[in-house]
Amino acid sequence: MSKLILTNEVQGLGSAGDIVEVKNGYARNFLIPTGLAVVWSRGGEKQVTQIRDARDARAIASEEEALEIKSKLEGALITINSKAGTNGRLFGAIKTSDLAEAIQALGFGEVDKRKIQFASSIRTVGNYEASVRLNSDLVARVKLQVVAAN
Repeated sequence: MSKLILTNEVQGLGSAGDIVEVKNGYARNFLIPTGLAVVWSRGGEKQVTQIRDARDARAIASEEEALEIKSKLEGALITINSKAGTNGRLFGAIKTSDLAEAIQALGFGEVDKRKIQFASSIRTVGNYEASVRLNSDLVARVKLQVVAAN
């Protein structure tokens, strides 16, 4: 088992700044080469505090603010324009970064694209739903409408 410090959030493993133990192959072949983690050392405690401070600065400041953003997001229909063919099929797929930009353009605040999840890939024009994780226990369900751009 390898002891690592996560530098980014890893789904199902932990958040940035967490110290985790994983199997050697997972650490050696995936986490460390992709920059998601670094090897733990006694001197790494300073690095852990820096990572956690940065994570806290990016996090939504308070529970009240998170609830306010959640109510705004769930009450709005977010429209994304994308190039589409005559049958409604998109040229490419809608990405989480597209939704994050649309949310920010509407003035609902900045949302991390890594915290957005679609039920399935969006490749046609229509209405969809996505979930946006605002903090560790608060998830907003967002209604999304994809329309063909002229």
